[in-house]
Amino acid sequence: MELIYKFFMFYVPLLFSLCVHEFAHAWMAKQKGDLTAEMEGRLSLNPVVHMDIVGTLFLPLMAIFTGLPVFGWAKPVPFNESVLKNPKQDVFWIALAGPLSNFLLAFLGAFVLLVYRLLSFSDISILQWGEVFIYINLLLGFFNLIPLHPLDGGKVIARFLSARWNQWLEDTQRYSTFILIGLFVFGGFHYIAFPAYVLTKVLTSFPSPAF
Repeated sequence: MELIYKFFMFYVPLLFSLCVHEFAHAWMAKQKGDLTAEMEGRLSLNPVVHMDIVGTLFLPLMAIFTGLPVFGWAKPVPFNESVLKNPKQDVFWIALAGPLSNFLLAFLGAFVLLVYRLLSFSDISILQWGEVFIYINLLLGFFNLIPLHPLDGGKVIARFLSARWNQWLEDTQRYSTFILIGLFVFGGFHYIAFPAYVLTKVLTSFPSPAF
């Protein structure tokens, strides 16, 4: 029963949030004139088309079984930069669409919880699930804005860098995996998780309705 509880409490909101994140990339790419993601079936909320064996299945489910923090990623959405009218600016918006979708989900989740509380509902499991949903989306949003390739943040910051610095950022991509692993191993991930946790508490610290 505990594993089933953890599955619905942590994995379901993570999977949904990852799907929305990737859908947002595909949707924005289409708005900018690139149909690559749509033609490959990625303009969808179907989890199957976005799943990465390691990031969407293995690591999150292993975390549930071992009690570690649940986190993951999906397959990157492809796009063809050569068909974009304004590549530097359009890539910026395509990349930013993913994290923005997670922040939007977090604020929508907070609004739904507020309405839930105002209607005097107080099922603790619903409230906890809502908090987890908000936290996961904030965490995904902040994490993906780390200015490293292949994360969205690398493409976002590229909009404001010179060609020389962009090339340096591209060249360091081979080390990005080791840098990210270092963040987890040496506690640097705390600097991403902490603001997500604090903002979650702010968004869910509603005053009790007075009737």
